[in-house]
Parts: sequence; structure tokens; C-alpha cells
Amino acid sequence: MNYFTQSIQALAITAALALPALAFAAEPAMENNGMLTDHKGMTLYTFAKDSGGKSMCNDKCAANWPPLMAESGDNAMGEWTVVTRDDGTKQWAYKGKPLYTFIMDKKAGDMTGEDRMDGAWKVAKPN
Repeated sequence: MNYFTQSIQALAITAALALPALAFAAEPAMENNGMLTDHKGMTLYTFAKDSGGKSMCNDKCAANWPPLMAESGDNAMGEWTVVTRDDGTKQWAYKGKPLYTFIMDKKAGDMTGEDRMDGAWKVAKPN
């Protein structure tokens, strides 16, 4: 066996071992101090007017409460589901509740959206 053949075999083995790890996508958000946050640490919220896995926050509402967007190829996993928004884009939901960030939260850990609009907005919790 020459050096070239050994190198090709080593690369093939490395790729075969790495591919299964890449097949498992990371969850779209994470738990942080008893609440759900996006991967930047920004607080996620639920909206009381959403029901049946459908987002009722569109247009100007979505400008102030940006949805936690999913890619078109993302699939449900465990408690996480993907909902289709009115404009056809995809959004992540947890336990059937679409998730959003809040435009007034400026840094990771901010929770300025809690109880906005007469309590319609709540910090998303994993429980």
C-alpha cells in the first residue's frame, strides 16, 4: 500500500465516523436559567393569541416580536415542531407554541417582553 492509498483510506474512515454526528441537528433553542433562549442567549417568548400551532403575530407584530425562524428543511424533533407562518416561512414552536424574540431585548438575558400587551407575552419555559 502506498502513501496515497493510505491517505485516501484515512480520509474515508474519518468521513464515515464524522457523518453520523453531523446527522443530529442541534435543537433550535436551549434552556438557560429556567427559560428558553435562542443560541445567542436571547430570551424567547410565547404569545397568548397563538393557538393550534399557528402564529397570530404577523406584519408589524412580527417586526417587534421576530419569530424564531426555521429553515425550510428543518423537521420536528421531540417537543420541537415547525409551523408555517402566513407568509409561507417556517417558525420553530415548543410544545406547539410558536416562539419569538423581542426587539427591545438588547442583550442576552434581557426579559423586557414579559407580560407585554396585558400579559399576552410570556417568557417561554421548558416545563
